[in-house]
This record gives sequence, C-alpha cells and structure tokens, in this order.
Amino acid sequence: MNPARAPVPADVIERLKTAVGSAGYLDDPADIAPYCTSWRDNWVGRVPLVLRPQSTPEVAGIVGICAEAGIGVVPQGGNTGLTGAAQPHEDMSEVILSTSRLKRIRAIDTVNDTITVEAGAILKEIQNAADRADRLFPLSLGAEGSCQIGGNISTNAGGVQVLRYGNMRNLVLGLEVVLPDGSIWNGLRGLRKDNTGYDMKQLFIGAEGTLGIVTAAVLRLFPKPTASETAWIAVESPAAAVALLGLVRARLGDAVSAFELIRRSLIDFLLAGVPGHEDPMRAVHPWYVLMDVTSQGPPGSLHGPLAEALAAAQDSGFIRDALIAASGTQAAKLWKMRESLPEAVISAGGAIPHDISVPLSRIPEFIERADAAVAAAYPGIRHCAFGHVGDGNMHYNPVRPVDWDLPRFRAERERINRIVHDIVAGLGGSISAEHGIGRARLAELEHYKEPAELAMMHAVKRALDPKGIMNPGKVVRA
Repeated sequence: MNPARAPVPADVIERLKTAVGSAGYLDDPADIAPYCTSWRDNWVGRVPLVLRPQSTPEVAGIVGICAEAGIGVVPQGGNTGLTGAAQPHEDMSEVILSTSRLKRIRAIDTVNDTITVEAGAILKEIQNAADRADRLFPLSLGAEGSCQIGGNISTNAGGVQVLRYGNMRNLVLGLEVVLPDGSIWNGLRGLRKDNTGYDMKQLFIGAEGTLGIVTAAVLRLFPKPTASETAWIAVESPAAAVALLGLVRARLGDAVSAFELIRRSLIDFLLAGVPGHEDPMRAVHPWYVLMDVTSQGPPGSLHGPLAEALAAAQDSGFIRDALIAASGTQAAKLWKMRESLPEAVISAGGAIPHDISVPLSRIPEFIERADAAVAAAYPGIRHCAFGHVGDGNMHYNPVRPVDWDLPRFRAERERINRIVHDIVAGLGGSISAEHGIGRARLAELEHYKEPAELAMMHAVKRALDPKGIMNPGKVVRA
C-alpha cells in the first residue's frame, strides 16, 4: 500500500489558488464532485481543490508548490478513463489538476504533416482541425467528443484504426511535459528521425501521469482518404474472422484500416436495450466483422476490389454473408452500432470488463478457453466479446447471469479477472491493451509482470518522481 498522507495544509491550498488566480480553481464541494467520480466502475475520491491552469507555466507553478510540500497531484483530462487513473484517493491529501483550459491548437504544418496541440484539446476538435487542413488525424474512439488528447497520450490510446496507423506511441512526435519538480521539458520536435540517445517522450506515453504532466504534443497527420468502403460481414467463428483478415490484407494491403469483431450477443443486447439501431442482416449469425478500407484513390475505386476480396473469402468458406454499405449514411449507422456496444453491455445488466491483447493467431484459442473457463465457474453467465481483432485487442466482458443482481456479480470481479487473465498470460498476452492500469489493474500488474520489468518501472518512477507526488498509487506503488 502507499504510505498514508496528511490532508493538504490550508496554507498550501492558498498558495495554489494564488498560482492560478480566481478563474483557475474550484473549491466548492459541489463543483469538485464531478472531477472526483469516474463515469464507470464507481471510482470515487475526495480532494480540497481542483486546479484548472491555463498555461504550461501555471502547471509548472502548481507542481513546484506541490513538490515542495509533498502534495500528491492527480492529472485529469476529460475524465473518460476506465481504470480509475484520473480519480484521487479519499484522504484529501491530493489535488486534481485538470487540463481542460489547456486547449489551444498551437500550429498546423501541412508540409511536415504535423499538428501541435495542448493537452486539453478535445480529440474531436483535433480531428476537425486536421480535416479543415485537408489532413487526417486517425485516432478514433467512442469518447472522441469528450476525451482530451493529454489523456489519450497518457494512456497510449488505441481505437479502431490502430491496424493501419498505430496507437498513440506511433502518432506522437514530440511532447512538452511538466516534470515532478516543476521544471518544464520542451520536447516539441516534429522529427521522424532523432537518434540522439534515449527517446524520452516514450516514457510519458502510457505513464498515466505518474512521471509528469503532458501539457502539449506534436502529432502526426496523414493524407485524407479519398476512397472509403465499409463492410458488415457475418462469420462463423473468431477463427474464420482471423482467416478473413489474412485474406483481405493479402489482397488489399494497408487499405484495411479497421477490422472489428463483434459477438452476436452484443447485437442482441444493443437491439433490446439501446434505441435507434436495427439489425443490418435478416439472418442471425454467431459473429460479425465490421471492416473499413480506405485509400487515396478516386471515390468508389475500392468497391470493386473489396467485393472481389469478399467473394474470394466466401469461396474459401471464411464468411457466411456480407454487405457493403451503400452510402456514407449507412456506413455511419454501422459504426454507430460499434460505438454503442459499451452502452449495450450496461443495458444488459452489467459486466466484468477486460481489455486484453494476445497475438492475433491466438485470439480464437483465447475466446474458446475463456468462454469455457468462465462458464464452468459461473453457469448462466452470458458471453460477450468484441474489439479490435486486427491488432489482437479484445474487450472480453462477461455479462452477469440474469438471476444475479449486480452487487453479487461485482463481488466476483477478482475471481473472474484471475480466470481470464491467467489464460491471457499463458498465451503470451497483456492484461491491458489500451485502457491502462490506473487503480483497477494495479494488483494484477504486480502479479503478472516479470520481476525484472517491475523493478525497471520502479527505478524510473524513483528517478523522475522521488517524492512520489505524481498520480500516487497508479501504475506503480510509491
């Protein structure tokens, strides 16, 4: 456990308020409460103060005061995380530092294909700014209308287009970071090649604010696709989906930008519990793939190659049926279904969520083994799996039996986690593919990580944050 900390002293609170001015803090409990509560999984904490700096120097001033006083700082972006990483503890020993006012888009370089943004910029606004410059910023998430890019960087976010463009580690060229002593590292370099020693920015990508606070970033942009097709494909099994992916990539190469696997149970939950959706196919099938292909070719130029690839897949027995969206509107409806799946799971009665990755070749084995093991331990449990099968990332979320109430089911979280994660570890996988560790996965990280790797993580934490003030109790224990 992390050592107990005393509540933030009153004199430190006053110094912090002065550092940001009257518009830069919240101290009314009613105003603070939304920042202290996660939108899922009931992570709740208490702080005496939420700080909302408007510039990097203000962030540095806050961190410098907290470093001097030994006060914990909990960085928070859009508060859309899923592991409790952005929530404080309950002992009033920490302050929340919200990046919501650090929201400028500083520059766009269409020759270098980069955009420089502050940490509080909303992902959707970055996408829109790139679009206005006739470019694409490819990170795409269900929460893109509210999540902030600093949080995306700090969790190494993935999303649906990792298959073609990579996750945040691939999309970040440079960072500006306030370090745990209050100093500022200006690494805002738009370089694709820089072989001058350690690549320091990679320490902060995926660190969940435990090593410093990202205040700005240089991000990669790409040419906007001019041709796009979306297909909804029925398959017999995850093994058939993996075989299909191999076939379409062999025929279409990097044009395959998204490849999502969805279990039929999710469609049933969606149609029953979330208004505004309809089944894309008349017949019911066990599994579905939602696939996008894009290129810089003329509009409509991918329709023929995609249709030919799907015909070849059907001839090979990989698919049962398929439809290609007839319009952008139909494609958007299909993707809206995919984005609504978490809501569908909630409407079905709640689940124990898992964000795992295994080698692509092991996905069918993982699902088969996990289904069998969970069902054996909990008869009546409802199987639920969906995710970015193109990069090996599955959201495996068993839904509670219909005759169980939610508190009883949530009490089994640790046992179900161990069943699922033991299988993941045995297949050479990861217990967190894109959601991070936060507080939710901390004990499991310690259980599954190699001791040498854990020791390296602790060494980095001690070197950069010797006082343990940056997001205490997340990712690694101080």
